[in-house]
Amino acid sequence: MLYYLFDWLYRVYDVPLSGIFQYISFRAAMAVITSLLISIVYGKHIINFLKEKQVGESVRELGLEGQKEKEGTPTMGGLIILAAIIIPTLLFAKILNIYVIIMLLTTIWLGLLGFADDYIKVFRKDKKGLSGKVKIIGQVILGTFIGGLIYFHPAITIKEKVEIDRYVQVNNIQNKSTYEKAKTDFQQQAKRSTKTTIPFVKNHEFDYTSLVKWIGHNYKDWAWLIFIPIVIFIITAMSNGANLTDGIDGLATGTSAIMGSTFAVLAWVSGNIIFAHYLNIMYIPDSGELTVFISAFVGATTGFLWYNTYPAQIFMGDTGSLALGGIIAVFAILIRKEFLIPILCGIFVVENLSVIIQRYYFKYTKKKYGAGKRVFLMSPLHHHYQKKGMAEPKIVQRFMIISIILAVLTIITLKLR
Repeated sequence: MLYYLFDWLYRVYDVPLSGIFQYISFRAAMAVITSLLISIVYGKHIINFLKEKQVGESVRELGLEGQKEKEGTPTMGGLIILAAIIIPTLLFAKILNIYVIIMLLTTIWLGLLGFADDYIKVFRKDKKGLSGKVKIIGQVILGTFIGGLIYFHPAITIKEKVEIDRYVQVNNIQNKSTYEKAKTDFQQQAKRSTKTTIPFVKNHEFDYTSLVKWIGHNYKDWAWLIFIPIVIFIITAMSNGANLTDGIDGLATGTSAIMGSTFAVLAWVSGNIIFAHYLNIMYIPDSGELTVFISAFVGATTGFLWYNTYPAQIFMGDTGSLALGGIIAVFAILIRKEFLIPILCGIFVVENLSVIIQRYYFKYTKKKYGAGKRVFLMSPLHHHYQKKGMAEPKIVQRFMIISIILAVLTIITLKLR
């Protein structure tokens, strides 16, 4: 909202310094600062409020060291994260931008889904919360809506890297003034596309239409049949992956902050015609505005870590964890970097896989040998290391180090092909 106010002041009255709101970098920095302040300053008040209302975590007996000490710790702290994401975004982003609208819808929808789960657990004293089936249905509904919007909405367009090369050379884009004019002209020529980025490949692009060539002559008109299910799968997998990772203090929060910081860089270069040309990647008009949103996300998760680090003063609950994974998934899809998820979000992916492997191997061995066997001492994976006697802080720190390595590798893929 502040963007539109200062834009009006700049255009109509030429108020000094009002033009600074034209810069995404400035608004992204303000979003980080504001989200940090909301998380840290108001987070304490929310923790005290939850304590007064006795909104405490009911911990299942898993035989883990230090587990009983967590009993009664305030939960539903995801409300802090959601507020610290949504408020700065509304203040500093172009809220009429289609990409920002999609991210806000994703945040609110999954936040409400997680809140309903936490509400049932805390206030109705039902440890099961929402059934897994209801959660999946909620994620599928979101995935269907988001997938359809991305595929069919006329404002979601790209310019392919080959066209960028030609356009930059023809228009001699070298300074800010020519860049602004070129950006406007280029956006008007942008087109809808089913292409996305794929790492370690020479042409660096993959077209979803290639998966439906078997349909026949008009196969390009039916690419949504494969695109929307893929979107649903990614959102569901990542949302549940973050939920599973949120098992020890600071793990989901810290790794999410690292992932968000990396996506901020990817959104910045994808939404800038000069950087897109230099890196030889597709240019996505208006997607640079996502940098403001993801900056708020980084500030929110980092600020929440202030209270969530070991020993945690508050847990995010499903209110936060379901939203974090979903946000990361949708963000990756919007900037056409969803195939980088297995690299950048490797922690979430491995946590997910550890549960799947454990469950199916146990069922398989039980059916074959009459007694179920396990691959891990306990799943998700972080509990395996707890069972081996490793302290929570050490697990979190090592997982975050791995996450940083994965983030660096993700950035490298922009030029490594």
